[in-house]
Amino acid sequence: MKTLLGALALCAAAASLPALAQTDFSKIEVQTVKLTDTVYMLVGAGGNLGVSAGEDTVFVIDDQYAPMTEKIAAAIAKISAKPVQFVLNTHWHGDHTGGNENLGKAGSIIVAHENVRKRMSVEQFIEAFNMRTPPAPKVALPVITFASATTFHLNGDEIRAIHMPNAHTDGDTIVHFVRNDVIHMGDIYFNGMYPFIDSATGGSVEGVISACDKALAIASDKTRIIPGHGPLSNKGELKAYRDMLAAFSGRVRDMVRQGRKLEEITAANLNSEFDDKWGKGFIKGPKFVEMLAKDMIRRQ
Repeated sequence: MKTLLGALALCAAAASLPALAQTDFSKIEVQTVKLTDTVYMLVGAGGNLGVSAGEDTVFVIDDQYAPMTEKIAAAIAKISAKPVQFVLNTHWHGDHTGGNENLGKAGSIIVAHENVRKRMSVEQFIEAFNMRTPPAPKVALPVITFASATTFHLNGDEIRAIHMPNAHTDGDTIVHFVRNDVIHMGDIYFNGMYPFIDSATGGSVEGVISACDKALAIASDKTRIIPGHGPLSNKGELKAYRDMLAAFSGRVRDMVRQGRKLEEITAANLNSEFDDKWGKGFIKGPKFVEMLAKDMIRRQ
């Protein structure tokens, strides 16, 4: 199982934002990982999905890219004959919200933090990839939004959606399946790789670390943790990721506070100690240094 999930992680990472134009969605299959009697993780192209399917309804976390909707629907149909009633977006990026339009037209109720609707309503610019995203059509927008948290009482579970301020973006939500002891982290957590932190739309490494701390506080040693990208995880792996971010960003921050220029920081090879373990995703070590340094310098 671990080998399978590792291979799936590479597939998901390859289909992330900068590689979208090169993705052949026809060749990507959705893989289903059963976590409990009612909770599942789905892996395809884009962010990992969470699914709660039980006696009440089908509740889905994120929906990847639009071309994946048919395959995702087929995978869910193997779990439950019920339609998808709720879709919760963990943030606004297209590899997590691209299926909103299709699912919204099919009758799903889309839910997200209020900043997700604000971001999706107007054109966005992802500076790190020099990429503009047009406004989403009305049917793709969240119709229910919340400011700090909301709870769904479905399928015998208490499903808590909790806003994590200024983490991967300014609209991130983690989802805690209380009874099933599962946490979906969205793109706050890239398991086994450096994360993309979208500072252009309100993200920050400090916010990511704070969000990890909050998730770790509610997780047990048995909690299954679904990352935005990468294989199924656990509390120990999330703690290692959090500690890497704290150590890595601390080194960048020290140089920024010393008044070093961006060129000096990127030339200091601050990533060398971490690359073997964390540098195999689509964000490489030098790019991660640059991403952190630019944001810290901007916020001085």
